[in-house]
Amino acid sequence: MGTRIFILFVSGLIAFQPVVYSQKKASRKVAKQLQVDVTYLASDELEGRRTSTEGERKAADYIEKRYKEDEIGPYKNQYRYPFHFVYGKEISGASQIRINNIQLVMNEDAFPLPFSANKHVTSEILPDVMEQGNIWLIPLYTDQDQASDAHFEAEKFMFNRAQEAAKQGASGVIFFDSYGSKWEPSFNKHSEFDQLDIPVVFLTGNAYQKYVKQSDPSIGTKGGLPIEFNISINKAERTGTNIAAYIDNKAPYTVVLGAHYDHLGYGEDENSLLANAVKEHQIHHGADDNASGTAALLTMAKWVKGNKKLHNYNYLFINFSGEELGLYGSKLFVKDQHIDSTQIAYMINMDMVGRLNDSTRSLTLGGVGTSPAWGEIVIMGKDDFKLTLDSSGVGPSDHTSFYNVGIPVLFFFTGTHKDYHKPSDKADIVNYTGETDVINYIEKTVTKMDKENIKPAYIVTKQTTVSGGRFKVTLGIMPDYTFQEGGVRVDGVSDNRPAMKAGLKQGDIITKLGSNKINGMQTYMEALGKFAPGDKTQVTVIRDGKELTLPIDLSK
Repeated sequence: MGTRIFILFVSGLIAFQPVVYSQKKASRKVAKQLQVDVTYLASDELEGRRTSTEGERKAADYIEKRYKEDEIGPYKNQYRYPFHFVYGKEISGASQIRINNIQLVMNEDAFPLPFSANKHVTSEILPDVMEQGNIWLIPLYTDQDQASDAHFEAEKFMFNRAQEAAKQGASGVIFFDSYGSKWEPSFNKHSEFDQLDIPVVFLTGNAYQKYVKQSDPSIGTKGGLPIEFNISINKAERTGTNIAAYIDNKAPYTVVLGAHYDHLGYGEDENSLLANAVKEHQIHHGADDNASGTAALLTMAKWVKGNKKLHNYNYLFINFSGEELGLYGSKLFVKDQHIDSTQIAYMINMDMVGRLNDSTRSLTLGGVGTSPAWGEIVIMGKDDFKLTLDSSGVGPSDHTSFYNVGIPVLFFFTGTHKDYHKPSDKADIVNYTGETDVINYIEKTVTKMDKENIKPAYIVTKQTTVSGGRFKVTLGIMPDYTFQEGGVRVDGVSDNRPAMKAGLKQGDIITKLGSNKINGMQTYMEALGKFAPGDKTQVTVIRDGKELTLPIDLSK
């Protein structure tokens, strides 16, 4: 018996060795292709793949070419899905600020504040004399201590004072720095303060000394200093491109596999963690974030295409842009393509999967609470990884856009590191073998789900809502911070909170709370501050182009 067992063992071992060798060879081949993809996407040539740049377009060309090489067809007869969006505000080149007939250098000497009115005003400034019809000159800092305080909320202070000045008849306001503070404000293109009815300008300390304080010793006795504002602040409109490929198995449900391919460029959008990023003008390569996820998605697409056993779902592969700016690409893809949760089985998102630590084997798996089906998926990964589980369907990446429309999601993420959002996130420090292991786990997940051939149940998970120490009540919504068309658009509604009980839905645009008109986030937060727990009022929304008023109970 012993000899027979030994012979069977040897026979099995001989049969097993070629399989193991074949698997290792396949993994090496995958790792090599991952390195090729990441190296190009994170190269200097693509200049950081910032949305709406030539670098983004070159990355899109590369991704589309890879799909074509692997004979994976387009989604709805096209690979490219351009999307247009407003990314904050910008000062128009037509804007001018003149003091004593001298034109100031925009942004160097002075600039309009983002809540300034777009107006042409000619008047005069009379220091210490704030009369109706005149442009008011208001110091930003009251003393040197305030000027040296890095936590002073300058924009909030200027908005409140300018709002008061407008009510008292000022034709415009100039805020100035008489202390030469190193904390002077800059134009905040993502300001949440609503536009006022008068032009509002900030004057730097140097410009104040040169053009106001020293310009005319007799100012105030000869009728004031002439000034002219011609202010024009525009919406900063940009265009990005999503790329989508599709395998149609004529199945009733579709699986979405996604990853964003955009990154930070040179840090121009102020999302770099490098000090003085714009001044340094260094390429943010984005190898892990998210060339790694992009390469993983291309690998998954090729694997699905070649796996004849996967036929119970259709498979949609989406490379998103605009993620770094606020999930613009995924939000607009879901909206513009009318993604229907009744037809989508689930969504897997791969964002930063290239820095697996070989010692800890730590892998974060997000969205595990969005479906009971994910319990078995978690168990499958525990032998190969030290899993950190996050139940929420909401997170800082594109799966959020799908969760918010009722789709179960999974988010794969190998963690942050010292190179995150810095120029040092380069291709040569990506762990390609480790990334291959993560992809193998995703492949096992897809295989298991395809065999079961089910539409996983969707569960609403706990998510963050707008709140704060100064608010006694909240509606229980997640606002869409990318929306800038007036009002506050609802991106998500928390379970069992006032908004849900009142019947608010994703996509509703809140225009009024009680008697308080909502123009944007600032007026929304001000309105919340006027209510107490237990108050009952009405919320007015725009839904599908029609105004709707709903009773709402603000009890906690």
